Order: sequence, then structure tokens, then C-alpha cells
Amino acid sequence: MPELPEVETTLRGVSPYLVGRVVREVIVRDPRLRWPVPAIVHELEGQCITSGIRRGKYLLFGSPKGTLLLHLGMSGSLRVTDPATPWRKHDHFALTTDRGMQIRLHDPRRFGAALFIEGESGEHPLLAELGPEPLSADFTAAYLKSQCLGRSAPIKAVIMDSHAVVGVGNIYACEALFMAGISPQKAAGKVTLPRLAKLVAAIQGVLAASIEMGGTTLRDFLNEKGEPGYFKQTLRVYDREGDACHQCSSVIKRVVMSNRSTFYCPTCQQ
Repeated sequence: MPELPEVETTLRGVSPYLVGRVVREVIVRDPRLRWPVPAIVHELEGQCITSGIRRGKYLLFGSPKGTLLLHLGMSGSLRVTDPATPWRKHDHFALTTDRGMQIRLHDPRRFGAALFIEGESGEHPLLAELGPEPLSADFTAAYLKSQCLGRSAPIKAVIMDSHAVVGVGNIYACEALFMAGISPQKAAGKVTLPRLAKLVAAIQGVLAASIEMGGTTLRDFLNEKGEPGYFKQTLRVYDREGDACHQCSSVIKRVVMSNRSTFYCPTCQQ
């Protein structure tokens, strides 16, 4: 599933072709995504896209009439292309701009979304209860401590909870916990403030590094040009079960937590 760096990479790639442009046509080839694409999305036709931001794993493109919300789901990607380019089987939604470019949503599994929000986007049910952005000044060790107080849940579950902090998906949670030297299974309430400070720094560091490298491609993710991200080449623990730890040479372990594979070094992470 595309995580925060992949979504941010997508935003940076498509924004120059969309923000400041007028939508000439909205094309819905198949409305059967995670939620049905609403007919009201055609309200974007003739509207100028005035802004493009990421909120968690959602892409939000504003216009005078409302906001287009896009989500890449488990296998989705946005592609900037010429309208004459042949459509692929799983190209479900597209915007054509006044500059003659087309932004297409490709989603083989159809867990993505294309919705239209009238009014204040931050009040939409998908966005209203999201936690702070991990790369923002609001995400601090003190804040994370407040989310962990008295909790017996594993620290990995807390940092992957979008109500606590958005966008820290499975890959980056595993990597950040390794960098901070914290076991993913450790009870959140027992992690000290100094260790949480290391974890905050690790989360911010691993996300920033991945964004700079265009995200992580394990199987499905491609950027707006159809290219993979290269952060996979730097992964320290994720998807390395049975390999030697780069730091101590112990064997990387895998456990299943909340139906997710979790990778860690039993020596480096306590």
C-alpha cells in the first residue's frame, strides 16, 4: 500500500500539472472504487484547481466549488499523460486540464477513492479525526508521550494509529523503531520520554529520506511518470527476515502484529 512518502511523492509530481490549471473534463470510466465516485465530481469541470495538499494518505485538490479527495488505496497510482495515450484496463478516473494534459487514477484492486467535498474539507468524516502530520511541528516527544500514557498496546500499534499520528505505515514504523532501538512489541506506556524523542526523530528522518528517494516500491507503487521509488534499497529491517542485521549481525526476526508482518532486530531493539 502506498504510504506517506509515496503519496507525498505523487503530490509533488502531479501538482505542477494540476494546480493553477482549469479542469476541462472529468472522466469516470468506472465509479466502483472503495466508495462509488459521486456524480457531483463533475462540478470540477470548468473550475481552476487552486491548491494541492496531502493530509495523511489523502490527496486534496481545492477549487472554488469544493475539494477533490483522492486516495491511492492498496495499489493505486496517479499518472500524468497525454489524453491520446491508450487507456489501461484499470484506469478508472481522470482529469483533463486546459493545458491538454491528463491525470489518470490507475487502481487494479479498486481500494482507492475519488470523492468531492463541498464546504470545509477538514470536517469531512475521513479527515476530521486524523492526528498531526509526523513531519509537522505538532508531532513532538511530549505529544507522543500523551498518546502513550497508560497504554498497554504495543508502541508500533500507537504510531500506526492515524488518530495518534497520520501516515506512519507498516514499512516506516518498522524502520523507525529499529532506528530508535525500540522493540515493536514494547508496551507504549512503558516507553520513556527520552526514547520517544528518539522515535519521533527516527520517524521524521525515515519519512524525509524516503520522500527524497521517491518512496518505497515493493510491488505496486509507481510515481506520476510510472517510475518506482528507490527507498527499498536502504531498508534496514523491513522484509529482511532471516538476514543479518547491518548493525549487530543478529538475525532479523518477523512477527505478525495486528495482521501485519513486523520486522525487527531482537538484539538492537529492546
